[in-house]
Amino acid sequence: MKLSEFRFDLPESLIAKYPAERGEARLMVVHRKTKQIEHKMFSDLLSYFDDGDVMVINNTKVFPARLYGNKEKTGAKIEVFLLRELNREMKLWDVLVDPARKIRVGNKLYFGDSDLVAEVIDNTTSRGRTIRFLFDGSHEEFMKAVDELGEMPLPREIKRETEDADRERYQTVFAEHVGAVAAPTAGLHFTKAMMKRMEIKGIHFAPITLHVGLGTFRQVDVEDLTKHKTDSENYAIPADSAQIVNTALDAGKRVCAIGTTSLKAIESSVSANSRLKPVEGWTDRFIFPPYDFKIANSLLTNFHLPESILIMMASAFGGHEFMKEVYQTAIKEKYRFFSYGDAMLII
Repeated sequence: MKLSEFRFDLPESLIAKYPAERGEARLMVVHRKTKQIEHKMFSDLLSYFDDGDVMVINNTKVFPARLYGNKEKTGAKIEVFLLRELNREMKLWDVLVDPARKIRVGNKLYFGDSDLVAEVIDNTTSRGRTIRFLFDGSHEEFMKAVDELGEMPLPREIKRETEDADRERYQTVFAEHVGAVAAPTAGLHFTKAMMKRMEIKGIHFAPITLHVGLGTFRQVDVEDLTKHKTDSENYAIPADSAQIVNTALDAGKRVCAIGTTSLKAIESSVSANSRLKPVEGWTDRFIFPPYDFKIANSLLTNFHLPESILIMMASAFGGHEFMKEVYQTAIKEKYRFFSYGDAMLII
């Protein structure tokens, strides 16, 4: 499969800058077998699921990973994007810096009027650095300082400044475990009231955790997709969630992955008899067509950008040729794309 297979013209006006009210986005329902396409509202999702069906939700929590600091001596303004914690005790982090040409090993960075100072100790990639925070407090106090100083890490493709409201809206209502630098966006549509109605109907929720990293959005720069390597992301599937999923599979029920991050997680831990295994570890699984999915038999996802690994995963699930048609329909019908956009249910 080639990268050019996922190239299409997307009007920039269709990339959503702001979300709809939670639970009030549009919903395209895509039937893989009949090739039928329905145009609904997100609140209609409930009617496609019954007693015993399962929704696999990613309960990762986004933290304000984008910090702005100043370089010692020159005072130059530097953006520091926290990617992942390498060593908690030593406060070592993998980060991206911008402008990278100004940041060298040994430089110190100061963040606002706070006690937060960082020292650059290694170069990792052209924009990547390893930094050590010089901070005397506990991990909780450190994360509190990051929370106060940082911005929610909206993707650059949403071409606007981050606002206070994004702290709430770029977070799912079921977010629990801090560690993501991007939201599992299909989950942003859910409200607590809607989840309660689903539970009353007998629909189960199986929480898993995959801490979304920037690798999810990293540009694919090879034409042959078998040559692309994705960044590893930390994930965990609890035993009780695996049991909920496996019980549904044994009973022939629907198992719906809420978002490509949930889909990636559950397809990364499959037993020999095609059931979900509990796990805690890292996954660098890269899913593109053709792919034989073992766990999920339905997928809720947003509309993704051209050439992204997310559209490749959705195409693998929905069928590549059919998904080309689906996306052209979405553009024609002016569905809103990307993190704050509308939703699609593939069944």
